[in-house]
Amino acid sequence: MYFYRGPYLQGVSAVIAQSFERIHRSNLAGMGIVPLEYKNGENADSLGLTGKEKFTIEFDPNTLSVNQDIVVKTDTGKSFTTKLRLDTEVEIEYYRNGGILPYALRKLI
Repeated sequence: MYFYRGPYLQGVSAVIAQSFERIHRSNLAGMGIVPLEYKNGENADSLGLTGKEKFTIEFDPNTLSVNQDIVVKTDTGKSFTTKLRLDTEVEIEYYRNGGILPYALRKLI
């Protein structure tokens, strides 16, 4: 889990990938980082993404649902749909609380 602490503290709020290993996806959710997955047949190359874009990912954390579609927009005018890879209601609660540690602390209080 400590590997993911750096990106979260640097302001990374989401990761978009073609696929996730279960443990990596779960660790992202546990750190309050949204794991998003390209739709089948899509990837950065097929969408013409260079890695220099700024992304806007808008959603309401209070209405998230398991495997929901999330629209991602870039500053270059491109837009594409991704799949939210918070696969359980527990992971959604971890995300809403900023990760597993803040979630556990709130439960203790």
